[in-house]
Amino acid sequence: MSIDVITLGESLGLLSPVEAAPILRQPFLRLGFGGAESNVAIGLARLGRTAHWVGRLGSDDIGTMIARELRAENVRTSIIIDSAPTGLMLKTHSPAGRVQVSYYRTGSAGSRLRPSDVDERLVASARVLHVTGITLALGASPAATVREAVEVARANRVAVSFDLNFRSALWSPDEAVPVLRDLAKAADILFATDAEAELLVDEREPEAQARAIARLGPRQVVVKRGADGSLACIDDVIYRQDPVPVTAVDPVGAGDAFAAGYLSQVVSGGSARQRLDAGGVGGALAVTSRGDWEGLPHAADIADLRHVGEVQR
Repeated sequence: MSIDVITLGESLGLLSPVEAAPILRQPFLRLGFGGAESNVAIGLARLGRTAHWVGRLGSDDIGTMIARELRAENVRTSIIIDSAPTGLMLKTHSPAGRVQVSYYRTGSAGSRLRPSDVDERLVASARVLHVTGITLALGASPAATVREAVEVARANRVAVSFDLNFRSALWSPDEAVPVLRDLAKAADILFATDAEAELLVDEREPEAQARAIARLGPRQVVVKRGADGSLACIDDVIYRQDPVPVTAVDPVGAGDAFAAGYLSQVVSGGSARQRLDAGGVGGALAVTSRGDWEGLPHAADIADLRHVGEVQR
């Protein structure tokens, strides 16, 4: 059966305070989960696309919860149950609103992805393969797994989508840049924040960044600018997307929501403008709720955005 987007990577349990206050004053923590690639898969499924996630989870309650929730979100999965535990992350909010995420993933199931986990027939049946720089940073085996998936995709004319997702806690710029640049050359679609784009090219202005990255190989380069919207260089043409005004509650997951919205339009044949607008709306709506993926919009939510301020009786 054909797949719109297949993605592979790490998904972790997520602990966060029930209230936005220092964790020392919190008697309870909320258990959820998150992970860049599984977030994107959920976002695509909510928009009516066929999404498939490949990953390793531990044979523990957190791994069981993640697998169950992904199925509940209509994400197809290829899950390898590993003897290592499922990783964890802890998200806290400072009184000033700053979000801090700490990771406990060394030796986790998700960090043990291996090239043999890549099902060539499954990848070949997809229209898009989506990968991120996070998996590249987890170690030699996960990085080799990403490269294997990309090689299979390219051999079968499956478009490769790559989100840089640079994480300074996982590797230094000196370690990351050669690896990210190498994969960028193999990508058809590339997502980056303006700060991440600066890692790849010696440019600081978003349009110049997008054009310079496009010269590396990707036909579609999207520079995400947060509250300033986004910009894309698509087939050598520059497009700009204005910010969508919302009240931000939790910024984590906005980039994944953007990628999901954008890719949903790629697979449905949307225009360059429609792709960029769908990404911007998805990212904006995602930050209005707490959690890595809980605020990812359904198609009906996007339609509702056109009627903000109206009262239905």
